[in-house]
Amino acid sequence: MPTDDAPLKLAAFADEISPDLEEQIRVCKENGVTHFELRGVAGKNVLDFDKPLREQIKRRLAESGMGVISIGSPIGKVAIDQPWDVHFDRFKIAVELAEFFSSPLIRVFSYYPAGGEGKGPIDPHRDEVIRRFQQKVEYIKDRPVTLAHENEKGIFGDVGRRCLDLMKTIDSPKLRSAFDFANFVQVGDRPRDNWPLLKPYTTHIHIKDALLGSGKVVPAGEGDGDIEPILKDAYASGYRGFLSLEPHLKVAGHSHGETGPALFKTAADALKAVCRKVNVPLAS
Repeated sequence: MPTDDAPLKLAAFADEISPDLEEQIRVCKENGVTHFELRGVAGKNVLDFDKPLREQIKRRLAESGMGVISIGSPIGKVAIDQPWDVHFDRFKIAVELAEFFSSPLIRVFSYYPAGGEGKGPIDPHRDEVIRRFQQKVEYIKDRPVTLAHENEKGIFGDVGRRCLDLMKTIDSPKLRSAFDFANFVQVGDRPRDNWPLLKPYTTHIHIKDALLGSGKVVPAGEGDGDIEPILKDAYASGYRGFLSLEPHLKVAGHSHGETGPALFKTAADALKAVCRKVNVPLAS
């Protein structure tokens, strides 16, 4: 059991607020968010930032007293039959960015079936999914970065049993879990059932909630994501990582989400209320 009562810090996919960097920073600071999960600025995906944009973001975050907890990459969010060499080169860019921004995590996914999302079963491609993760983990074995696998709907690791299979098979501290409540709900899994399986591997927690059946995304605590009991247990069990806001309250797109400044505050306030209710301290 943990002996410290250190508060958890807030992070955010700040591109949900606005494509404008200054607006992202302003709204994050107003809502107590100290770190970016860096996914997009100026309408560009993080993997497509040119050198001047990278340097501008790094400088402005430093000037604002903010950091980057994770590179919110789309790595692994492609069909398993897409050319591996091309995708692996993109992965190397994500690693380079993590080092440039001093980010300890890179958010990754575990591939759609051949032909794309919903085009067939993913289980027959398990061995290729594992092979690709083994190669990625090998690439970063001596680098100061960890892969955080998000349980996105439609990929190999969209349900708890396959997430656990991935973690146990790779069996490396360089691959951990980014636990996403809403994504489990949207594939019909109960987060309360998956949390005990993935708790030992969880290094990052995404905050968005959803309703069973419709899959509609709602503020934290208003859906079927079991956020309250899971956050309570996570903190009691020693989790001292980040809670990363990914609200998706306007648009829940394939590769992005939109929330806007006003609804972002709604999302942040809902999370803070949940944490107060279950006595999970947040950094002020």
